[in-house]
Amino acid sequence: MSSHREAPEVSKDPVADNTDVYAFVSPDKPDTVTLLANFIPFQNPQGGPNFYEFGDEVLYEIHVSNRGDARPDVTYQFRFRTKVRNDSTFLYNTGPIDSIDSPAWNRPQSYSVTRVARGDRARLLASHLACPPVNIGPRSTPSYTALASQAVHSIQGGRTVFAGQRAEGFHVDLGSIFDLGTLRPFQMLHLIPSAAAVGVNGTQGLNVHSIALQVPISDLTRRGTTPTDPLDPGSVIGVWATASRQKSRIWDAERGSHSWRGPYSQVSRLGNPLFNEVITPMAKKDRWNSSAPHDDSHYASYVARPELARLLPALYPGVFPHLAAYTKDRADLLAILLTGIPKGVVPGFQNYTGSTQADMLRLNVAVPPTTTNPNPIGLVAGDAAGFPNGRRVIDDVVTIELRAVAGATIPLVDPTFVPDGAASVVTDGTSNTNAAYLDAFPYLGHPAGGYQTTPGTPGG
Repeated sequence: MSSHREAPEVSKDPVADNTDVYAFVSPDKPDTVTLLANFIPFQNPQGGPNFYEFGDEVLYEIHVSNRGDARPDVTYQFRFRTKVRNDSTFLYNTGPIDSIDSPAWNRPQSYSVTRVARGDRARLLASHLACPPVNIGPRSTPSYTALASQAVHSIQGGRTVFAGQRAEGFHVDLGSIFDLGTLRPFQMLHLIPSAAAVGVNGTQGLNVHSIALQVPISDLTRRGTTPTDPLDPGSVIGVWATASRQKSRIWDAERGSHSWRGPYSQVSRLGNPLFNEVITPMAKKDRWNSSAPHDDSHYASYVARPELARLLPALYPGVFPHLAAYTKDRADLLAILLTGIPKGVVPGFQNYTGSTQADMLRLNVAVPPTTTNPNPIGLVAGDAAGFPNGRRVIDDVVTIELRAVAGATIPLVDPTFVPDGAASVVTDGTSNTNAAYLDAFPYLGHPAGGYQTTPGTPGG
């Protein structure tokens, strides 16, 4: 989670596994939008000598729709290239890596960025951009902050890009939630109760690989402008990310590796956090990953009648009686996840993209960023710059979506419904216990180092 190992096939292909997508108006540069797409879940910082890296054979893409039909209007493509400098050593590095062009780094990786606009030809924005190495330890990567800074590149069009390892920014009590839906702060109320205990962040100490792009707002909007009216339909964009592989894989015995041939086929995608993870049935998750957002009406029934909304009253007897008695389709979730919130529901706000049901992050770029005390519960708590208006790295999306599923957002569309008291306080009990988020691009914290990391102690 948010979409770490969320489907059977992509869980076997981690370099193509899209874990999280973020889209927000940059708090320190409010005339820009920052787009982040993370891949390669659950990275152990000590995982050498073959440390984690992007896949040279994977096409990574971030898509933006601005016409209301959930089809890409602007796509940014990222292709990676890895080389080995010294073929006589097994080492990732042969000495301290004091810069991203250090000859001591034996396996450097670089990439290109291409922009594709609907109806136009692809345009190469930059190539041979250096990634940073992974965070190995104080001897191998003695000043990781400086190395990461060298990998932030300004490219044409006032755009900024970074691609490399970051600290996991998503937090969730994985061990608890997958143990029959236990919410660790409230497990004494579970059908199978246990003593109260604080939540445990299951992603603590782990890293991901992030593709981060900061672009002028006008690069993404329908009319190429920077809207200022949140109620203007042209102020809303839809965002999702994908990973694709060529269709044919051939084993080359002479090289000792696979080669890929043929057209690209999508193997992973992600818009809203947790959509494929906890809404799509397991038997359909792989199909969902290979399909396009504009076809998501096939999955609308699972949003209208989410399995988790049925499980909460069953697993927590007597805690959610109003939710248990609610028999209508969940129009609130259909709006939040599949169409955006239309005008008139939240005063002064909308992020409606039209009637096409599609899983996308929907960002109203005319809503200014909250720069003082942003609320991690986002729009539900009155902070319109937060999820489900796009998604910031600080947003506690697990808590937000748990409360929504538990009925906290039903009154937005059905004023006759009174949420259960638990709906406004339910949480998985975790916070970010990895490296602190950054105040500037690329916003996700610096990755945990291999030498510095102490593995956890398994429980009985």
